Amino acid sequence: MNAHTGDSDAPVGEGGPRRGGWTTGEVARRLGVAPTTVRTWDRRYGLGPDVHTDGRHRRWTAADVARLERMCALTATGLPPAEAARLARSEEAPTAATRPRGADVARPASAGHRSRAGSGLRWGDVRQECRGVASAALRLDAAVLDELLLAAIAEHGLVAAWTEVIVPTLQAVGRKWEASGERYVEVEHFLSWHVSGALRRATPRTVEDRPGATTVLACVPGENHTLPLEVLSAALTERGVPVRMFGGALPVESLVAAVRRTGPAAVGLWAQSRTTASRPLAQHVAAMEWGVRGARRRPVVLTLGPGWAGQAVAGLARPAGLAEAVAALESSVYP
Repeated sequence: MNAHTGDSDAPVGEGGPRRGGWTTGEVARRLGVAPTTVRTWDRRYGLGPDVHTDGRHRRWTAADVARLERMCALTATGLPPAEAARLARSEEAPTAATRPRGADVARPASAGHRSRAGSGLRWGDVRQECRGVASAALRLDAAVLDELLLAAIAEHGLVAAWTEVIVPTLQAVGRKWEASGERYVEVEHFLSWHVSGALRRATPRTVEDRPGATTVLACVPGENHTLPLEVLSAALTERGVPVRMFGGALPVESLVAAVRRTGPAAVGLWAQSRTTASRPLAQHVAAMEWGVRGARRRPVVLTLGPGWAGQAVAGLARPAGLAEAVAALESSVYP
């Protein structure tokens, strides 16, 4: 899903600023740093706005922001902040003497791909928060990353924050990993861990079980990509749906036991890869029954994730995305 914003929320660094320029808070979100960092760079290194408006609030132009983006890119290579600020102001390139050994110096984005300065990440039409989240992840800045993720969830809601902020950022980081000879694996793991933590902090406490109204979520055997199920669990919990989350690579016998013990209204089976998606397993779970004679029940089973593409199971739903999965499971529990 492509996200777009109105003129009043135009991404910093794309198009012209609104009348009067951008606020320090808006610039900080764009860069993926704390507002105090922007103010410190202004006070210590003279990287503030070129033009000052009347009043206490500063306004930043596109040129001002470009200078700060260069500062971010240079510090990401390991340059000391003072030297990075000098180069950012002068627009000089780092020399061999000032560049740390092995540093990946920022290069201009290639034509046809818009990129956060110095990140090497390719972007399409995404929300401005994506760039800030990616920048914080690339710097391994835990505090700022948590702040930005929680802010995105609070502002847009879990489903929109996942679809329009978190997923595009994870995809961009993944592309960078693939294009760099499997470097930056630590960034992908770091980002995933903090997304998982943000989902837990943003979710209300666990919903109590109600007989016949529970949803079981599990990865199929051999599948360890749990993050999509974590956000689905959080979104269902937010809506008051009892969830039992079993995480990655649940063995077949354990999955069957969990379904029998909980008697769920619905079961969601996640498969990231076609090699892990198992049609016989999904059919077996869908055929399970429990309850007294004459009132036997079966669960609604959803096949979730790209691994089920081309592995359609007759009679089982395969939602296209998170919003559809939430709606399908919620309606299964509360028809």
